[in-house]
Amino acid sequence: MNTRHLQKAKHTKNSNHAPTLNTIQMIEGVLDDKKEFSSRNKLSRALPKQVQSQTIEAVLQYLEKSNKVMRDKTGAILWIFADDNHKLMKVWKESAQL
Repeated sequence: MNTRHLQKAKHTKNSNHAPTLNTIQMIEGVLDDKKEFSSRNKLSRALPKQVQSQTIEAVLQYLEKSNKVMRDKTGAILWIFADDNHKLMKVWKESAQL
């Protein structure tokens, strides 16, 4: 196998499920609108475009690390990002730090 073919194979393998910014924003928008899904499959069905399961998983992992979603042991997904929730932000600012 020549070097050119190997580089192309590596690129294809690594980029299969790398979410684009548009995909991340689409998933964030649906989660922000609906707030809760009982499974990743239900989230997938609510998306306006078809997205591969591995790509959705990558986005959900990113959103968890960004503290925008939480997932429980059953696979339920909950949108927790509160940037626009003024009541919650007020309570957070007035709360005592631990």
